[in-house]
Amino acid sequence: MSNQIPMTSHGADMLREELIELKTVKRPQIVEAIAEAREHGDLKENAEYHAAREQQGFCEGRIQEIEAKLSNAQIIDVTKMPKTGRVIFGATVEIVNIETDEEVTYRIVGDDEADIKSNLISVNSPIARGLIGKQEGEEVLINTPSGAVEFEILSVDYV
Repeated sequence: MSNQIPMTSHGADMLREELIELKTVKRPQIVEAIAEAREHGDLKENAEYHAAREQQGFCEGRIQEIEAKLSNAQIIDVTKMPKTGRVIFGATVEIVNIETDEEVTYRIVGDDEADIKSNLISVNSPIARGLIGKQEGEEVLINTPSGAVEFEILSVDYV
């Protein structure tokens, strides 16, 4: 059984776009830079050549990483899920901190898509792990880095 990586369809699209960019733009640029650097003679002391080779290594490594992730991706389109009010991968969850009344909305996404500034949290984060499987209207105690915090789930959307 392969280790499936949960991913939203948007996250998979972003990875595919990056892959195309790496293969069609970055890779040819690096090959050209290596060819140019080779023309400058002695490769042992040629900083441009070594920099280009290093870039090539990073580029090829990232291409392999993306291809592996996409081949193991379990793409979950939450908009096609039955609306049960249950917190699942890909759901957008509005919660309120019971103590401070502070409301926040998070979307639970794969590791590659997580961006706390955009309120996209990894399915593996403590908050997401505390919310997954819970129902709209439920109160949950979540262990955060600053201690246990009690939240109420205000709404769960599959958008």
